[in-house]
Amino acid sequence: MLIAQLSDIHIRPPGVLYQGVADSNAMFAEAIAHLHALDRRPDLVLITGDLTDEGRPEEYAQLRVLLSQLRLPYVVMPGNHDERGNLRAAFADQAHLPASGPLHACIDDHPVRLVLLDSCPPGEHHGRIDEAGLQWLRRTLDADPRKPTIVALHHPPFVSGIPYMDEYRCFDAEALGAVLSGYDNIEAVLCGHVHRPIVRRWAGTVVIACPSTATEIALRLDPQAQPASWMGPRACMLHLWDEAQGLVSHTSYIGSYPGPYPFF
Repeated sequence: MLIAQLSDIHIRPPGVLYQGVADSNAMFAEAIAHLHALDRRPDLVLITGDLTDEGRPEEYAQLRVLLSQLRLPYVVMPGNHDERGNLRAAFADQAHLPASGPLHACIDDHPVRLVLLDSCPPGEHHGRIDEAGLQWLRRTLDADPRKPTIVALHHPPFVSGIPYMDEYRCFDAEALGAVLSGYDNIEAVLCGHVHRPIVRRWAGTVVIACPSTATEIALRLDPQAQPASWMGPRACMLHLWDEAQGLVSHTSYIGSYPGPYPFF
C-alpha cells in the first residue's frame, strides 16, 4: 500500500496569496500534478490539516475546486487553521467524518488502518487530545489490536526545538503516548503543522512530520529565535507499506529540478 501525505496546504480564496506572498492555491495544484506523475499510483492521499488558512467557507469551496482535479482517493482531517463546522459542511460526502463533535475518524478499508485524531481545540492554535478523545482512541485500537495501524493528528506530540513552533505543539502528549505505547501494531504517527520533515522515536513507535505544500518554516534552534519562513522547498511524504517490510517513509520534493541523469 502507498499512502501519499500532503499537509498544511493553506488554501485561500481565489486571487488571495497566503501570508501575502505565496500562491498556496497554485502550489497545491502543483502538488496534485506531482502525485499524478509518480511512477507508482498512491492508493490513498491523506491531507493532515490546515486545509485552509482561515477556515472560511469560500476557502473550502476553492479547495473542493482544486481537489476535483485529483484522480486519487483522498481523506481530509483538520488543522489549527481550519474551522470544524465549515470543514464538516464542505466535506459532507466524506463518510469517515462524524456528524458532530471532534473530527476523530477511523478508515479501515485498506491493509493498513488509518486512525485520525482531531487535535484542534476550537479557537486555539495549540493541540490537545482530551480524555474523551483518548477513550475513543482506546476503543478504536481495541477493536483490532493486531492490524497494522497508522495514527495521524495535525500537531506534533513532541518538542521540536524550534521555539516559536513548540508554543503550538500538541500539549499533554504524555497521555496520548501512554495510550499508544500499549499497542505494538502502530506503524507510525503522522502529523503536519511544522512545515518541515521531522522524525522522532516516541511512544514505542515513530512520529513523522510532513512538510507543507506551501512554505517551509525556518529551522532556527536558538531558544530566542524569531519566527520566519522560506519559500520552499515544498514536499510531501510517501508512506510505503507491505506485509514483509512494514512501513517505509520517503520525502518527495515538489517542483522541477535538473535531471534525471544516468549516473547513480
